[in-house]
Amino acid sequence: MTIVQPYQIYVERRDAARNMARYYSMQISMSLLGEACLTRRWGRIGSHGQMMVHHFAQEEDAVKLFLDLTRSKRQRGYRPRT
Repeated sequence: MTIVQPYQIYVERRDAARNMARYYSMQISMSLLGEACLTRRWGRIGSHGQMMVHHFAQEEDAVKLFLDLTRSKRQRGYRPRT
């Protein structure tokens, strides 16, 4: 199985009044076992932050979570870096 379309996003949320500078990134890739993997990274800008990897048998399930999380982050004020 191969990824049909590349899925990757990097967004930031900044608010100087609240001393907030956060990032959130995601990408879908294939594991060595042929699973679709959604890798998420987040934290304060300039830090290593945290990471979580989700494994899926079907690429469609990874894409659904990717789109749901992207929508959620946009609603919370995350925007592409300018």
